[in-house]
Amino acid sequence: MSLIYLQTLILSLIQGISEFIPVSSSAHLVLFSEIFNGYKSSVLMDASLHLGSLIAIIHYFLRDLINFSNNKKILNLLFVGSLPLIIAGYFFYEYNIYENLRNIEIIAWSTLFFGVLLYFSDKIVISKSFEKDLNLKNIFTIGLVQIIALIPGASRAGIVITGSRFLNFNRYDAAKISFILSIPALLGASVLTLKDSFVKEEMINSNIILGIIFSYVFSYLTIKYFLIYTKNFSMNIFVIYRVLLSLILFYFIYF
Repeated sequence: MSLIYLQTLILSLIQGISEFIPVSSSAHLVLFSEIFNGYKSSVLMDASLHLGSLIAIIHYFLRDLINFSNNKKILNLLFVGSLPLIIAGYFFYEYNIYENLRNIEIIAWSTLFFGVLLYFSDKIVISKSFEKDLNLKNIFTIGLVQIIALIPGASRAGIVITGSRFLNFNRYDAAKISFILSIPALLGASVLTLKDSFVKEEMINSNIILGIIFSYVFSYLTIKYFLIYTKNFSMNIFVIYRVLLSLILFYFIYF
């Protein structure tokens, strides 16, 4: 396997797994860049990875999404929950705020801080479910919390799960809310990065197609098995992992 395909496989693995579990994809991409001597993926490759994850989440929740289309209440709630991130994300993108925040020190501290916050949120007593208790107030609150995910290292999935747990949703439904809200987030990321790739006149090739396929496969498997995991285990393993990851990043920064 040539180096370019190996890099695509690793990028797809990072995207497919870290997009949907409460760890930081930004932190992993920084480590990947360090391992491959500053390698940065192309804009079109970024778009293909987001597109693969988007296809996977739509595929997995296709039946739910069809039911949502016949349930205006749920559809409206999900729109309200996505709106804060869409608006904030546009301004972050338009004024290049994200790139200014994307440094290893911010990523390390946010990986640690929001990992610890996840630990405390996971101790909340369960009292609410997605089907019965999702309303305008709590979905808007989750939507506002989701804006924090624009800080590199925070993890969008981790932030949404943390916010949902503090609102007393069980782990499974917190993960489900995170997955459903990832659809507009991934759609927005795909559209913006595709627009940039057209400006740069990047061409679709076999490597880009592989990026979509690999990202789809890893994303689908992560969604499936993470939901199974949430029914049986706490978030402690992810908290421990985030703390260890932040320590690795601190090593790169301060030593």
